[in-house]
Amino acid sequence: MGLNFEYSDGQTPIEEEEREGLKIKTISTKDELDEFEQQNIEEATLWLIGRKVTPSTLFSLSFMQTLHKRMYGNVWNWAGKFRTTEKNLGIKAYQITQQLKQLCDDGLYWYQYETYPPKELAIRFKHKLVSIHCFANGNGRHSRLMADLILEKLFKLEPFSWGEISIKEPSKARSQYLKAIKKADVGDFKPLLRFAET
Repeated sequence: MGLNFEYSDGQTPIEEEEREGLKIKTISTKDELDEFEQQNIEEATLWLIGRKVTPSTLFSLSFMQTLHKRMYGNVWNWAGKFRTTEKNLGIKAYQITQQLKQLCDDGLYWYQYETYPPKELAIRFKHKLVSIHCFANGNGRHSRLMADLILEKLFKLEPFSWGEISIKEPSKARSQYLKAIKKADVGDFKPLLRFAET
């Protein structure tokens, strides 16, 4: 397809067969792709405003897929579909449905039985969701939006600020974010929660 993207540390490369799913054929650089994706994400955010979401809806496979499609469906034809390729991150593709169903059940349980304080619940859910890596791309942004929705829709709290800067660019903030993710990988969620709140 002629797209030659450079990826920052921690970003998942888009496979050639996935690049063929690009709907906007004039895109030729990563910056152009980022711009179109950001516009699509803003449209998804508008779709969510004022929308009531029950806990059982929010913690469901269909909502996860719908949200991803809303975030990327104008740009990619595979938006909202679970990945079929193996990635540098995440579980095996054939395990996605089972693992995501387990996470949704856990999230609903955590909410119903107040297992964790609201912000910790949101961070734990986000971390596990991104570690599953359900989609070909956009998993980090999808998981951060899910964490924000848990806070906003279920607990009526303000969303996280996520450092209030772009963490998709190589920067000190991205480095801090990736270090916090690695700490969460071994059960220490405090750095990720601190990062999300700054």
